[in-house]
Amino acid sequence: MMDKSEAELVAVTKSYGQSIAVDGISLKIPGNSYTCLLGPSGCGKSSTLRMLAGHETVSEGDILLGGKNITDLAPAERGTAMMFQSYALFPHLSVVDNVAFSLKMKGVEKTARRAEATKLLDLVDMAALAERLPAQLSGGQQQRVALARALITNPSILLLDEPLSALDPFLRLRMRSELKRLQRELGISFIHVTHSQDEALSLADRIIVMNKGRIEQVGSAQEVFDRPKTQFVAQFMGGHNVMHDGQSRLAIRSDKITIAKSNPDGSAGIPATVRAIEYLGTTFSVALDATGMAQTSNPVSVTVPDSVFSHETMEIGQTVFLTWMPDDAHRLAS
Repeated sequence: MMDKSEAELVAVTKSYGQSIAVDGISLKIPGNSYTCLLGPSGCGKSSTLRMLAGHETVSEGDILLGGKNITDLAPAERGTAMMFQSYALFPHLSVVDNVAFSLKMKGVEKTARRAEATKLLDLVDMAALAERLPAQLSGGQQQRVALARALITNPSILLLDEPLSALDPFLRLRMRSELKRLQRELGISFIHVTHSQDEALSLADRIIVMNKGRIEQVGSAQEVFDRPKTQFVAQFMGGHNVMHDGQSRLAIRSDKITIAKSNPDGSAGIPATVRAIEYLGTTFSVALDATGMAQTSNPVSVTVPDSVFSHETMEIGQTVFLTWMPDDAHRLAS
């Protein structure tokens, strides 16, 4: 029997006139999973989420949820719930009445709907503030209320559109663990749109990296970070240098490259010129222009332990040599 929180997009396209926002993507999202759609602004991730929710029409293709085609269903008929970047709480309603609002629209009796809303507020640790107005809450508390409001419809999939972007860095870290805890306790799928690599890596069971309306790579957080398949993924995820060895592009993690003052042991070191130095406490980051190997984009970035090569002994314009182990470099798709 198919999990009701399993979703599938089949050759889905979204176009706005002559502009294509999502270009024929196909993917399966397992049930009871935490999936992040990751990519830069304008890559099509929010359009994909809104098509899943029913807030955008599908230009071509189909969307299935639990094996049922929901492409043409209204948002309320799909079994999904969406939490927007703007929490949009009703300012004149109390916390509990904000959460219970969708049940009120369904005609559920007041005592029953408030009791159900209180259960959800308890789940997000907000029951003690049930009678407050939204203006009396912090940003993080408002987010919890918005989350409870989305969950009260008992969705098969919860869709989150950059839900942490309005929070301060400390609270953002705390809410990451809260979202992951809730997903595990509820046993439904969360699909989370973000442009933050750190956010996706810390939350997701699966990451879907998008670029220009297409999917660049799908995999676990470790797979996508450690073994990017394309130059875009390698550079967008960070931590990798992309170079060309005359045959194809190579991705090499910056912490796997070593630098030396001279060509070590007469081996095939690659000369590079120091462009910038950034001290990071126990390490320092060096931007270099490689000369022995054609660079495909940005300068080489190398993170170096201060105990290995002191940043104080390195100067702008200095020539150094780059080396790495063959197993630490892997070829990218053309």
